[in-house]
Amino acid sequence: MKLLHIDSSILGANSISRKLTASIVQRQKALHPGLEVTYLDLAAAAPMHLSPAHIGAMFGTAPTDPAVVADIAATAPFIDQLLAADIIVIGAPMYNFAPPSQLKAWIDRVLAAGKTFRYGADGVPVGLVSGKKVFIASSRGGAYHEGKLAALDHQEAYLKAALGFIGITDVTVIRAETMAVPDLKPAALAAAEAQIAALAA
Repeated sequence: MKLLHIDSSILGANSISRKLTASIVQRQKALHPGLEVTYLDLAAAAPMHLSPAHIGAMFGTAPTDPAVVADIAATAPFIDQLLAADIIVIGAPMYNFAPPSQLKAWIDRVLAAGKTFRYGADGVPVGLVSGKKVFIASSRGGAYHEGKLAALDHQEAYLKAALGFIGITDVTVIRAETMAVPDLKPAALAAAEAQIAALAA
């Protein structure tokens, strides 16, 4: 089996989502001996945001900017890595109600018409990716999963919508929220770790 491990937090060793993805990957290794892991650190090696040169390259116009050429080469494996993985672990902190732009840039590369989805004769998109299990390690400072702040959640909701668009619907969210509230953080983090420890094959 193959696992794709993606981190996107810019906080390094201080990142909650990175701690959670590491725990999830270790749990999956325990459940699936011999698991092959591919690791992407989207903060350490951030994909460029899409530009006119990127779009031109998609339609056959060779880019002349060396930075764009290098970026296209570096991100070319993203779709193959996604398709090869049986399990995908995504570290996704909330930055201003949404995932980090680095993670959005990865989404922009793997949502590709004709490769991970296609448009049907009626114009309705059809996902082409199946048989994947996704774990999202979600971290955020406040409480957004329900109540008056739920409408501001464009982090978990966006990721599940993007994955569902290409056919991936088996998604488990491991959530650690209220991380900015000292009195609530320890219990919330312990609950997330307990959820990970209870994961079954």
